[in-house]
Amino acid sequence: MMEKISILHTNDIHSHLDKWPRIRRYLTNVKEKLYQNNHYDEVLTFDIGDAIDREHPLSEATDGKYSIKLLNEINYDGVTIGNNEGITNSHEQLNDLYNDANFDIILANLMDGKNTIPSWAKPYKIIETKQHTRILVTGLTSPYVDTYKYLGWNVTDPINSLEKLLKSQNGNFDMVILLSHLGITTDRKLAKRFSDLDIIIGAHTHHLLVNGEMVNNSLLAAAGKWGEYIGQIDLELEHHRIIKKTAKVVETTTLETNSEDLSEIKKYVDTGEKLLQQHRLGLLTSPMETNLIGPSRIVNESLHALEESTGTEASIINSGLFLDGLPIGITDENQIHKILPHAMHPMIVELDGYNLWRMVKEMLKNKNFLVKYQQQGMGFRGKYFGELNFLGIDYDTKKQQLFWHGELVLPTNRYKISMPDHYLYIPFFPTIEIMGKNEILYDQTLRSMFGRYISNHYPIEKGE
Repeated sequence: MMEKISILHTNDIHSHLDKWPRIRRYLTNVKEKLYQNNHYDEVLTFDIGDAIDREHPLSEATDGKYSIKLLNEINYDGVTIGNNEGITNSHEQLNDLYNDANFDIILANLMDGKNTIPSWAKPYKIIETKQHTRILVTGLTSPYVDTYKYLGWNVTDPINSLEKLLKSQNGNFDMVILLSHLGITTDRKLAKRFSDLDIIIGAHTHHLLVNGEMVNNSLLAAAGKWGEYIGQIDLELEHHRIIKKTAKVVETTTLETNSEDLSEIKKYVDTGEKLLQQHRLGLLTSPMETNLIGPSRIVNESLHALEESTGTEASIINSGLFLDGLPIGITDENQIHKILPHAMHPMIVELDGYNLWRMVKEMLKNKNFLVKYQQQGMGFRGKYFGELNFLGIDYDTKKQQLFWHGELVLPTNRYKISMPDHYLYIPFFPTIEIMGKNEILYDQTLRSMFGRYISNHYPIEKGE
């Protein structure tokens, strides 16, 4: 008996809601056409994570919940989570995120403190088609072990998790679909290792597989990033076994628009900004200007904010983090979100004197290159990395000596300095990862830190 199954998929939308009206319309219309005109027996829809990005004001204002409301419009058969859902939310926020979801969250490698799957997720789902083909669907997310640990989660090795799951379900499925927020390199490894994986729908590394990629028995599929593409996988089966499988994508910008799209997209932004504007933080009597190169009041204030929030006596920050300055008058959360949209946290780095000197040497060596470096990803949501700025430490280039508040840094003394956690993940300052004793303050973001600093030092008088 012949059977036709189609799979529609999205990934890494990152709250690019300017694409959402066309994505929704396409998924809804194509699903109906596949059933009626092309005579498909089943049409399944999946999202592979990072649907949310708190760079968008509506995602920030609602802790991502509005994105879940939008995903509900598709009636997905399943989603898995990406690192943006998993580690840019607190434990409590992630636990509440999917309260109103009308789809299954499929995730096999994230556990709560008791090493059990959280109540809002399931490790797998078996979909039985009209012709009784049993499809095992499971999901895996990127194992940011240290980050998840600090947030109260235990993320497990995806290979071990998958191996245990397939073994436990042996005999209960006819085919397997993996929703993988692991990246293309890991997807290829899994395909080579597990012959049971018929379909791997990928995400995380924003890779685009226009016509899929065959690795061993697995068809790998992926639809790029930011909702720029929508993926489709078509399967033909005979007696519950796949005899043909193909993948393709459609570019979202080629899809039809209607007169209401622009107003809908604008409403998303306006609603988010209005919600954030309700939270007033402080009153500035003079502007805080920003400059990519050279003196900048807002950068100087942020250095003090880092020290204050972390209890350190020295700090480092890059000017490219600040997308704009702050004007005279009331400062609210919307303004802070606009100038600091990054998914970053403050971090305390403890080093001995020699390695502090070495880290600063790495920074100075890369300083000119980084000023106009167009950094992407890893929490950065700006344009250029910008100029590195220091508070509490000075370097004498002629003598190659480092000073801590005017005192020569001693090789064996220990020093604590604050900076964005972003510096731990980029490749330019390896001493931080290799020799640093690093504490990331996951309970606050750079923007919440700076907003609190504004409130503390520039309070709004009663009656203002």
